[in-house]
Amino acid sequence: MAAAELSLRDPYTVPTNHWHHLDDGRVQCDVCPRACKLREGQRGLCFVRGRVDDQVVLASYGRSSGFCVDPIEKKPLNHFLPGSAVLSFGTAGCNLACRFCQNWDISKSRETDTLSQTASPQAIAAQAEQLGCRSVAFTYNDPVIFMEYAMDVADACRERGIRAVAVSAGYMNPAPRAEFYRHMDAANIDLKSFTDAFYQKVTFAKLSAVLDTLEFLARSPVWFEITTLLIPGHNDSDTEIAAECEWLITHLGPDVPLHFTAFHPDFKMRDVPPTPPATLTRARRIALDAGLRYVYTGNVHDRDGQTTTCTGCGAAVIVRDWFLLETYALDDDGRCQRCHTRTPGRFDGPAGSWGPRRLPIQLAGRGVH
Repeated sequence: MAAAELSLRDPYTVPTNHWHHLDDGRVQCDVCPRACKLREGQRGLCFVRGRVDDQVVLASYGRSSGFCVDPIEKKPLNHFLPGSAVLSFGTAGCNLACRFCQNWDISKSRETDTLSQTASPQAIAAQAEQLGCRSVAFTYNDPVIFMEYAMDVADACRERGIRAVAVSAGYMNPAPRAEFYRHMDAANIDLKSFTDAFYQKVTFAKLSAVLDTLEFLARSPVWFEITTLLIPGHNDSDTEIAAECEWLITHLGPDVPLHFTAFHPDFKMRDVPPTPPATLTRARRIALDAGLRYVYTGNVHDRDGQTTTCTGCGAAVIVRDWFLLETYALDDDGRCQRCHTRTPGRFDGPAGSWGPRRLPIQLAGRGVH
């Protein structure tokens, strides 16, 4: 089924606030720097925001491409409630156009059938509590584009003591960004490259807006970590990796966790080979040598690259095998059991025991009303 005509009679379509009228009769969406300029009935590049009745609406409120319980380390977040379960879901569409998108069947979808499950914020929060999830994550596609739904879900979760996690590319304007992150407890930001040329040619976006988001988060109470997917021949040079690490240390400090993850051929970059594990090891070494204290590798089997080390005594305080915690030597406040140095992050008790399981669930029939 193709994308339905926009209408406020649709129970999953709601008005939004971040937009303004233009002199030529169009309205401009102000959520992200893309600044889509719309005539009546048109959708933005993200697909889920569009113009109807002379305003910008969100057409996916209460609709999802699917729900799954994951380990929090899969987001990836290594310093946020380690070992715990997170209820993950996304919608459809995206405000970037990455040629290498690893979730392109969801983020590039223009079919309403992709949004096959429905659930109110209260139903999601109740399900997360029932399943023993410590948090809910907005992921698979970018929550920036369905921010109204994500914020309401986050608020419903907070009422039950459940945290909210945004997995995002960080491509957002200042005013909606400030509103959005007031509702979030943690984030993982995809820093896709450290060159303007890559962002412009491969993601059709701008690096500066993402760096602004990272600096904003560094000033906020939100715990955040960063992921860079290394694509052979595109963003994996020593020079670029070193420049990224230098900027992170200078602007964010040495304690922000950085994850280097492996690319696999997908979407419009099927002619590029997978990332060799040696590339991730090399990038991690560059980052550690630059002064970053918590650097991880992902999408590969690498116990050393997924281990958290105490900066006080050098002990391995969290040893991971993929998403399984094999060793956990922190107290309830995140301090090393040997020397009592605190590992930065959000720790509020013993490690969870969810493990590497992935559990798809159905919330179908739990509508927005």
